[in-house]
Amino acid sequence: MLAGSTGKHIASAGRRSARNTIMTAPRIEKLPDGLANLADFEAPAQARVDANAWAYLNGGAADEITLRANRAAWDAIQLHPRVLRDLSGGHTRVTLLGRELLHPILLAPIAYQRLFHADGELALGHAAAAQGAGILLSAQASVPMEAVAAPMLAEPGAGPLWFQLYWRDDHDFMRTLLRRVEAAGFQALVLTVDAPVHGARDRERRIGFKLPEHIRAVNLGGLKKPLNLQPGQSALFDGLMPRAATWREIDWLRSESKLPLLLKGVTHADDARDALARGVSGFVVTNHGGRALDTLPPTTALLPPLRAALGPDVPLLVDGGIRRGTDVLKAMALGANAVLLGRPYVHALAASGALGVAHALRLLRDELEIAMALSGCKTLADAGPALLWPGNFAERTPR
Repeated sequence: MLAGSTGKHIASAGRRSARNTIMTAPRIEKLPDGLANLADFEAPAQARVDANAWAYLNGGAADEITLRANRAAWDAIQLHPRVLRDLSGGHTRVTLLGRELLHPILLAPIAYQRLFHADGELALGHAAAAQGAGILLSAQASVPMEAVAAPMLAEPGAGPLWFQLYWRDDHDFMRTLLRRVEAAGFQALVLTVDAPVHGARDRERRIGFKLPEHIRAVNLGGLKKPLNLQPGQSALFDGLMPRAATWREIDWLRSESKLPLLLKGVTHADDARDALARGVSGFVVTNHGGRALDTLPPTTALLPPLRAALGPDVPLLVDGGIRRGTDVLKAMALGANAVLLGRPYVHALAASGALGVAHALRLLRDELEIAMALSGCKTLADAGPALLWPGNFAERTPR
C-alpha cells in the first residue's frame, strides 16, 4: 500500500473516531525520505525525541546482554527454501483465538508513548486499523483506552484488540479496570507475570529518567497503597513482592472476566502447563526486549521448548528483536502463531506519527510476503521446522 493511500485510510478512521467524540484524528505527517526498512526510522526518531525518552525506549537491563542477544539470534537462524512450488493464491492469513487475521503482526505493549509523539497511543489505533494489525495496549498507556479502541472497532479488517495488565493488589481497583476494558471493546486480557519490579536499567539511571509532568498512565487512576515498612525491612521483598501476582490472582482474573486470559512472560514449560490447567488461553513468549532480567536467553531459544511441551494448539506469540519479514517467517517456523513488534514501531511513531507506524507495518508485511515467496511457502502453515537450515537448534523442535 502506498503511503498516500495509507494516510487517507488513517484520516478516514480519524473522522469516524471524531464523530464518536472519542478524540480528534491523529496528525498526518510526511514520511522521512529514504525509508527502505524498519531500521531507517531510527535516525529520524532520535532526532525528534529527547535523551530522557530515548534512554527509556532503547535501553536494556544491566549489561544489555539479552537486548543484544535477541537481535543476534534472529540473524543466526538460516532459512532452507523449497523451489518450483505453485504459490498462486498464497497469503499471510493466520488464525488466533478462533479469529482469522490478515497477517500475524501485532503491536507490543509499550508504556507512555506520548514521550515519543504528541498523539501517543492514539496513533496506534489508527495505524493498526489501516494495516489490519493487532494491538496489545499497555496498561500504562498515556492515552485513554477508548481512544485507541475506537478506530480498531470501526474497521472490519483490523486485527485483535487486547489489553495488557499488571497486577495491582486491590480487587476493587482491578474489578473497575476490567469492567472498563470490557466496555471499551477489548477482546482479550494479557497479564504480565514476570516483571513485578523494573529491571536494573543503567541507561535510565545514568540519565536520571523521569516522566514529564504532562505524561502519565491515564487508565490507572488512583494511588497505590503505601508500603508501610518496618525498620530493617526490604522495600522489595517485604514491600512489593507480597503484592505481586500468584496463582491465586490468575484464578481471580479467570473468575472475574469472561475475556480470554493470556500470560506474558512464562518461560518454563511447567509454569505453562499449570496455567493451562487453570484455564489460561495462551502465552506471549518474551524477555521484555532485554529490559527486565538480563542474561535471559533470546526469545528464539525460549519459544521452541514451550511449543514442544504444549503441543500444536496452544496460542503462542513471540517478541524480542524482530526487525525483518524473514524474522516473522522464522518465528512461525519456530512455532509461533503471531509476533509482536516493539521498539521499531515506536521509532516510526516518533518519526512521523500514525503514518509512520502504518508504513512500518506495511514494510514488514511486504517483507514477509517476499520471504514466503522466496522460501516456497504458499501460506504460513508451510513454515515449519523443515524451513530452517539443518544445524539450527530449532529444526529438532516439533511444530
